[in-house]
Amino acid sequence: MVGTLDTILLSWIITENPYTGLKIGLSEVITKMILYYGHERIWFNIKAGVTKYGDSRKRHLAKTVTWRIVGTLDTMLLAWWISGNPFTGLKIGLIEVITKMVLYYLHERTWYNFDYGLHKRRNKQLQNKKFEKAQEVSYSDE
Repeated sequence: MVGTLDTILLSWIITENPYTGLKIGLSEVITKMILYYGHERIWFNIKAGVTKYGDSRKRHLAKTVTWRIVGTLDTMLLAWWISGNPFTGLKIGLIEVITKMVLYYLHERTWYNFDYGLHKRRNKQLQNKKFEKAQEVSYSDE
């Protein structure tokens, strides 16, 4: 929702037409959901930045950059198609690079703190931490 509102507002400001802003923003709801799902599935299978303690900040940053590339291309193409002007798509896309990367990084860090859909990963992390603590205790006993 935050991303859609950002797109609507930026598109409205750049095109000076609230209806064009709404068309671009609402069109993105559909395309972005499909693209985001695919992006997350790909990253789920990439193990770079996954440690026994969880995902690293570098991994989150890499996901931010790759998603922004996909998202910006989607926005630029939709804005061009809806407005009929390639420079409108380019302007909206370039401004969104900044606003959306900040919003996505905050989203990624926040969402990571929830357990939804990550039970297996979280359980494995907890087991690793318990195992390490048990080893620390056994070493201190010697």
